Amino acid sequence: MTDLTSYDEAYGAWRKDPEAWWAGEAEGITWSKRWHRVFDPSLGAFGQWFAGAELNTCHNCLDRHVEAGRGGQTALIYDSPMTGQVKAFTYAEMLGHVEKLAGALAGLGVGKGDRVVIYMPMVPEAAFAMLASARLGAIHSVVFGGFAAAELATRIEDAQPKVVVTASCGLEPGRVVKYKPLLDAAIAMSAHKPSNVVVLQRPQAEAAMTAGRDLDFQAVVSAAAPHGCVPVLATDPLYILYTSGTTGKPKGVVRDNGGHAVALWNSMRMIYGIDAGDVWWTASDVGWVVGHSYIVYGPLLRGCTSVMYEGKPVGTPDAGAFWRVIAQHKAKVLFTAPTAMRAIKQQDPEGKLARHYDLSGFEALYLAGERCDPPTGVWAHALLGKPVVDHWWQTETGWPITAGFRQFGLFPFKPGSGGRPCPGYDLHALDDDGKPLPRGTSGNLSLKLPLPPGCGPTLWNNAEGYKRSYLSDFPGWYRTGDAGTVDEDGDVWVMGRTDDIINVAGHRLSTGSMEEVLASHKDVAECAVIGARDDLKGQAPMGFVVLKAGVDRPEAEVTAELVALVRERIGPVAAFKEARVVSRLPKTRSGKILRASIRRIADGETAPVPPTIEDPQALEELKSIFSA
Repeated sequence: MTDLTSYDEAYGAWRKDPEAWWAGEAEGITWSKRWHRVFDPSLGAFGQWFAGAELNTCHNCLDRHVEAGRGGQTALIYDSPMTGQVKAFTYAEMLGHVEKLAGALAGLGVGKGDRVVIYMPMVPEAAFAMLASARLGAIHSVVFGGFAAAELATRIEDAQPKVVVTASCGLEPGRVVKYKPLLDAAIAMSAHKPSNVVVLQRPQAEAAMTAGRDLDFQAVVSAAAPHGCVPVLATDPLYILYTSGTTGKPKGVVRDNGGHAVALWNSMRMIYGIDAGDVWWTASDVGWVVGHSYIVYGPLLRGCTSVMYEGKPVGTPDAGAFWRVIAQHKAKVLFTAPTAMRAIKQQDPEGKLARHYDLSGFEALYLAGERCDPPTGVWAHALLGKPVVDHWWQTETGWPITAGFRQFGLFPFKPGSGGRPCPGYDLHALDDDGKPLPRGTSGNLSLKLPLPPGCGPTLWNNAEGYKRSYLSDFPGWYRTGDAGTVDEDGDVWVMGRTDDIINVAGHRLSTGSMEEVLASHKDVAECAVIGARDDLKGQAPMGFVVLKAGVDRPEAEVTAELVALVRERIGPVAAFKEARVVSRLPKTRSGKILRASIRRIADGETAPVPPTIEDPQALEELKSIFSA
């Protein structure tokens, strides 16, 4: 286990002997069977970690802490300004809930390797369902409650769950989002039908139940016997998490059990400076990778107290909400998205509400999900007087690629930088031929294989898709899809995506999938969607459509329908609010739409005329729209 005192020492020790480094970190995990090889290069796309070992992730999150005499420590604090509830669960209490839910799922036929889809809001039962699946050796797939029925249906069809665990509704400021009708519609669309749906009925909107399929959450849990932990191989899947792809088929990132547990257990102390007994708050959602790694698994593996917040940074009730949660629960570190800080800054630019709360025990703010714009980082740093650390990672990696490390002492504050590579990652900017570039030169940020423990080893039922998406462009490297530089100090600057994935308030969304929706409208001939710069959300999708000849309806009527269509097919999470009608789209001679040029124009930047452009006048026409 890491007891080195500086980043350079730790990174050097990993570089010298990666297997010895990770074997040392693996001592923090309880194994029912030891590995026969720390790393087996013959497995999977690039090798796999802790081959032959067996463990249970739920045991490592709950049982072992109770067995060690720490069952009375708080494991989870549920804080919901939406319902006015604050409820704490000790490790022993949480274990009691999880082992009963595991018994209920086992009674419905769920066993090792079966899938369970979880479609729930930010309630404790969502975490219980994740851990109960892990307890049985089953594979969970959490789908964010903001996704529409069609998106949910594709995930059900791909994962083929035996059971879906859901809630009757989610709560947003000023409205109740009924989940059950969306789930019913998704199951109707899907070729695969789950055997059972377990429904947590919330009083804000009780759901109608389908006889013979749907079961009440509380009733099945009450009737169930507790179920023990089922050992699984370290290389067996723990979960599938779907992320936006550049094609219509969602990419199901697989996370294995062993490497995931080791990487997250290590990261809590090495990166965040948090250890057993500390209170930690990640303001995210269990539907995203941040929620998986740092609301549920990371803090519980380490024996921390994790805060689960069902609310917003503003409006529940005001821009002081985050400071209230930190003060009330004595959280040492907050991990959230820059969007949240921008929303607070927008409503309380002088930070007056922060002064109403005692933040003396607060130690650091970590930001990720998108690059933090320097003004927001500087604002938060000045307001809090504590370290503000931007760090960078992806759904696929499961834990940070670059960061600042509280265990080793933080690097000097560089607003806009994502920190330095974590031990485990050999990161370089490559040119388009896959050759490493000099420091300070922008290129394709890529990771030399093998990837460290915790990174997704494959895509669900799509091993070839994994190789094609990440490994084929630069043999021997994992291509992150992000562009950026590594400066002379080794700090990494992530500047944007190289594909069509945009980052809206920390949510990765595919502009390609939005284009498919726009193109399905009866009046649309062709279209393009780009991610335009947005002061609050980082990026916001903007659509450009060319209408079919002969359409003589008001443009405003068509664009309103397009906005509604994206909301219906993809969901409010897409934040698609603007579509513009244009006479034509700028293209290359081969017919490729010049999306990067459109984005630059929308952002008010200079858009050089590419040599392959079909007609330069098309760019001028777009510029006139934005200058009007």
